[in-house]
Amino acid sequence: MAISKVLLFRSLVASALLLGFGAVAANAQQLDGPRGAPTTTEFPDSRVLPVPTPPFAGSIQPNLIDSRPAWPPTVAPPPGSPNVLLVLIDDAGFGSNSTFGGIVPTPNLDRLAQRGIRYTQMHNTALCSPTRAALLTGRNHHNVGYGMIAEGANGYPGYNSVTPPETAHVAATLRDNGYSTAWIGKNHNVPVWEATPAGPFRNWPTGQGYDYFYGFIGGDTSQWQPGNLFRNTTPIHPYNGKPGWNLVTAMADDTIDYISAQVSTNPKRPWFIHYAPGATHAPHHPTREWVDRIGAMKLFDDGWEKVRERIFENQKRLGVIPANAKLPAWPDFLPKWDSLSADQKKLYLRQIEVWAAYMAYSDHEIGRIVTMLEETGQFDNTLIVFVCGDNGMSAEGSMNGTPNEVAYFNGIALTVEQMLPLIPVWGTDLTYNHFAVPWAFAMDTPYRWTKQVASHLGGTRSGMVMTWPQRIADKGAIRNQFHHVVDIAPTILDALGIPQPTTVNGIAQRSYDGVSMTYTWDTRNAAAPSTRTTQYFEILGNRAIYHDGWMANTTPAAPPWDGVNARVPTDVLNGYTWELYNLEDDPTQTNDLAAKEPERLRMMQQLWLVEAARNQVLPLNNSQVPILTAERPGPATGRSQFVYTAPQTSTQFGVAPSILNRSYRITAEIEVPAGGASGMLVTQGGRFAGYGLYLKDGKPTFTINLLGLERVKWEGPAALAPGRHTIVFDWKMDAQGPAVGRGGTGTFSVDGRQVAQKALPKMLPFIWQWDETFDVGLDTGSPVDDRDYQVPFAFTGKLQKIAFDLGETSVSPASIKAMMELLQKKRD
Repeated sequence: MAISKVLLFRSLVASALLLGFGAVAANAQQLDGPRGAPTTTEFPDSRVLPVPTPPFAGSIQPNLIDSRPAWPPTVAPPPGSPNVLLVLIDDAGFGSNSTFGGIVPTPNLDRLAQRGIRYTQMHNTALCSPTRAALLTGRNHHNVGYGMIAEGANGYPGYNSVTPPETAHVAATLRDNGYSTAWIGKNHNVPVWEATPAGPFRNWPTGQGYDYFYGFIGGDTSQWQPGNLFRNTTPIHPYNGKPGWNLVTAMADDTIDYISAQVSTNPKRPWFIHYAPGATHAPHHPTREWVDRIGAMKLFDDGWEKVRERIFENQKRLGVIPANAKLPAWPDFLPKWDSLSADQKKLYLRQIEVWAAYMAYSDHEIGRIVTMLEETGQFDNTLIVFVCGDNGMSAEGSMNGTPNEVAYFNGIALTVEQMLPLIPVWGTDLTYNHFAVPWAFAMDTPYRWTKQVASHLGGTRSGMVMTWPQRIADKGAIRNQFHHVVDIAPTILDALGIPQPTTVNGIAQRSYDGVSMTYTWDTRNAAAPSTRTTQYFEILGNRAIYHDGWMANTTPAAPPWDGVNARVPTDVLNGYTWELYNLEDDPTQTNDLAAKEPERLRMMQQLWLVEAARNQVLPLNNSQVPILTAERPGPATGRSQFVYTAPQTSTQFGVAPSILNRSYRITAEIEVPAGGASGMLVTQGGRFAGYGLYLKDGKPTFTINLLGLERVKWEGPAALAPGRHTIVFDWKMDAQGPAVGRGGTGTFSVDGRQVAQKALPKMLPFIWQWDETFDVGLDTGSPVDDRDYQVPFAFTGKLQKIAFDLGETSVSPASIKAMMELLQKKRD
């Protein structure tokens, strides 16, 4: 009887094991160690991720003492697999660094280039979010929902900013093959309606295959007071109480700490880190030490045309541009340096020196990470991929530059006279600064145009360096094959011997659009033809197609610095002129062959349409206006009332009550304790644009900060006495006026009695300061008015309720279409 029970037990256990795990018996696997041992690892070598649990390899008896344990193997890549450091610099043109001929010293990037390979024909998408999406997924940017930046998402598959689960990040593949994975720095790939500590988090790094995230969510941020900084999904404000704290250094510190912890804990487990500093995107925020150091070098005193010529000469000498490359003529729509006044030169030099200091400072901090790898013996077996720009240099600073980038996205440009007093504080936390447009053209040397202009190489060509001493032997070499950031993910997997997955988390995967570049590492392939023969480009209607050495591209209808005021054709598909270039003979797009080769041009245009259809590029849009005003999903959409009963912080604008371009009422119910109260009740934005309702020395105050150019206040007559109070700010938008930026009248009441009323002829049309969040009960980041308070300015009374009641918006598809048609008429 006992024997029968034992046999029955064994049969039941075996059946259970077969039912649970039998389907994976044929799975290819590479074990390192005895099956079932606690030290055994397994390289899945599988295109289905994650791999199912393997069958139990021990034996189970009725009693533990008679049984034999067996552990499932720990998933790990093949022994000896390298670490991977994927670096992406922000808003940096081809000629922005010394490694590719620029005059700004980047000795650490130079050092990597001397120990690896420089790539002279790497390409990006011409814009932030799209390039990052393509880089990290191996698919074209429209195929992963990023035909535009996250803040410009619309309801079409190529533009909705939702990364499909069918296009998993390469980090997910690496993690399921045993790598530790981290994303440190800028993340511009979270849908704006999910950019909140409340989630959901599937589209955050921790939901996309990264074990760890330290960085900011959004297009840019203050490096001194980043209001959108997170560790994993938790908002953090490490700068509070630390004068001189800077995110550029903090990122490097965090990376070094992360690597140290990984190596100390499990030295056999390799790591993958995507390192993406905010540099050198505006605002340009280097430390004073670096500003002084670069300023003393007098790199730019000769002006933008002479600087451009020096960069071009350096590039020829280094061999990073072809011998037959020509320096394009200086555009006639840009001023010449000699035509400028002394005040203009003084301002523009300060702008570019601060930017250059930002580049040099960032190079130094990345160098600290590389030095740490050398000192800990990790450098030789680390694949470093260093992409020197997610797009060309930015021309979003206006023709004069700006101390406040938020102004650009609201269609406001400042004069030189307005900016001269700010020269001493340029680059500090008192500015959200950007340089004058001509500097962008100089830093994109030798190519034409800038960021946003996907039709020309100044917008899309980046320098890149790869180094891996154990594998790349051709040190200091140069490669000229045409490649694109979609090729990086396939290159990493190919180098590691990890197959591209066909299924991730049960979801069938779309094939990579990229191809491996590992063939270029072999000296014998130095001059081999590129394995990428065709690549389309498109951003905001500017578009191009590369095929077998030729490029057909549109002529920009309006320059990027026009922003929301751009006068562009409403027929995007047919309203543009096309150009044609033979890049073998004309690598800098100076000799347009469209008139001479119309048949080739037509073939290239048709090829672009084929690629557009295949990659979800349609429908085309060429204006910032409809994307800045688009209604998107999320918890704020369709709501007319918002109620908050407790302090909260770090909710980004896509989830906050939207009070622009409508009437609204804000009601605060509070209790003031004995002795009085002060502090923030509710705020959005900060020093460079925003609003705040607060008690200043006990006195109710509502402030609207209009880009730092004007701060309009409604104030109560005196400090509130102890007890309960109701404070109301009621904004009535004018009945007639433009769809965006319409003025109105604000009425301020305390306990049912009107205490202030003011009318404004205009209001901000599009957006508050985006890196500063919506906060209740305190303020993070920077104040809306430094003269009134400093953060965190927590409310010292009792917050009972904050309520927003929103009226109808003046923005509609019809009103936006009318705006577009008016701009078209002005263009005509």
